[in-house]
Amino acid sequence: MTDAANAGEPTPPGGPGTDFRPRGGLVGFFVMVLGMFMAILDIQIVASSLPEIQAGVSASLEEVTWVQTAYLVAEVVMIPLSGWLAQVFSSRWLFAASAAGFTVTSVACAFSWDITSLIVFRAAQGFIGGGMIPTVFAAIYKLLPLRRRMLGTVIVGLTATVAPAAGPTIGGWITENFSWHWLFLANVVPGLFVTIAVPTLADMDRPNLKLLGHIDLIGIALVAGFLGSLEYVLDEGPREDWFANDTILTFAIVSAVSGVLLIWRERVAEHPVIDLRVFANRNFALGCVLVFIVGMCLYGQTFILPQILSQVRGYNSMQIGHVMFVTGAAMFCTAPIAGRISHALDPRMPLFLGFFLVATGLWLNAQMTVEVGFDQLLAPQIVRGVGLMMCIVPITSTALGTMDHELVSIGSGLFNVFRNMGGAVALSTINTQWDARYDLHYWRLAESMPAGRPETEAFIQGVQDRMAQFWPQLGNTDLASYAATARTVAQQANIMAWNDIFFMLSVAFVIFAPLILLQAKPSGGDGGGGH
Repeated sequence: MTDAANAGEPTPPGGPGTDFRPRGGLVGFFVMVLGMFMAILDIQIVASSLPEIQAGVSASLEEVTWVQTAYLVAEVVMIPLSGWLAQVFSSRWLFAASAAGFTVTSVACAFSWDITSLIVFRAAQGFIGGGMIPTVFAAIYKLLPLRRRMLGTVIVGLTATVAPAAGPTIGGWITENFSWHWLFLANVVPGLFVTIAVPTLADMDRPNLKLLGHIDLIGIALVAGFLGSLEYVLDEGPREDWFANDTILTFAIVSAVSGVLLIWRERVAEHPVIDLRVFANRNFALGCVLVFIVGMCLYGQTFILPQILSQVRGYNSMQIGHVMFVTGAAMFCTAPIAGRISHALDPRMPLFLGFFLVATGLWLNAQMTVEVGFDQLLAPQIVRGVGLMMCIVPITSTALGTMDHELVSIGSGLFNVFRNMGGAVALSTINTQWDARYDLHYWRLAESMPAGRPETEAFIQGVQDRMAQFWPQLGNTDLASYAATARTVAQQANIMAWNDIFFMLSVAFVIFAPLILLQAKPSGGDGGGGH
């Protein structure tokens, strides 16, 4: 262990004996977290405003979904490349360039003249801004002294979990009170601030421009082919009947071939863009699997609850935001507790507790009725929010905190890829499974209500009586009552299908929880990061 480590300072990036010492501390770190918050927030900020954007750029429903998809695909390609770029240009200048590009492309998005230009600018925004996210994770171990690393882990974990959940709420409020253009213009002031402040305040490693002479262009192309195509398949597959669609099948083949070639290329390349040595660290490899499962819940819940509240209860974006605020509040309140427990105890213990709480919260959500609302969702959201924060803090600590210093940037990029891909897999699985479960429940309910059955006739008669009482002008209510009965069956099938999805997510957490026991106990509190 180096003297710097013993003193509680980050290990010099150049190794023991170098004159370089990181500077910036918590102030520089907080500024970087602001940039990361913007980049993650913008994944979901358009989610509740797509109808307004669709009208504003005269797009079809299928076209406007690419406003979100293009950002996700481009961002997931950039994240693993950011580790190599940080080694070449240094973390602070990569971050500053990402923040500057993110700001410029945000302005371009706001002034898009049609759907094509908006999709192109959103892809550029996601690709350029994607460099900020893993750089902040690496900064925990490059910039902060040992005694501050658990605090940094808590802050980053809170940001990574709250930002996706807050995106639809903030986006809905902005669009309702201003216009959809301000979803992007709101990034300008904080973006400029981050662009200027980060290189001024923070410095955590030295650039190595010599690596530019050894650019692994083949590796970069294979990363784009593998992750970009995979993200496209996962996002569009449920809508396009998966491999029955030639385009989906083509991208799936491109992704599979690129993935195999990428592994081969990065093993033989002298200067690989992704150093696969990171997976030799058992804690990191298992941490990637576990954060993949956490990503499934994190992004899955952000997608599911607005769908339920909108479809079943007819809530608007502000009402949905009011309900979903509970999860974010639970995460925020739990963050300092999770940090202290993870620092004081073996991090595997709070991680196991977190998986148990998330599984419990998801199971509680699987008991919803058509009267679902704030009261019924309060307890599940609190339990799930507490559990998610108890997961993300120790996972980050055990996965990244024990890595060699020179591998932290690469590792943080891959760590974030696994979290995002967990969300992508969750969304595609949710859409596919919901269709199947809805059809199953709808026809089962319909078969249980045959014409002539006393219970069926009594139900329809009750509907007719209520219609006659409240809408006497309808006269003959036979057709209207049958239509209302069909809507009731559809609504019941809808909520039952969502309950099944929540139960499936709960089972996934139970199945993968034992992997926690396979992780090695970190030494030295929150791990090495260069020890």
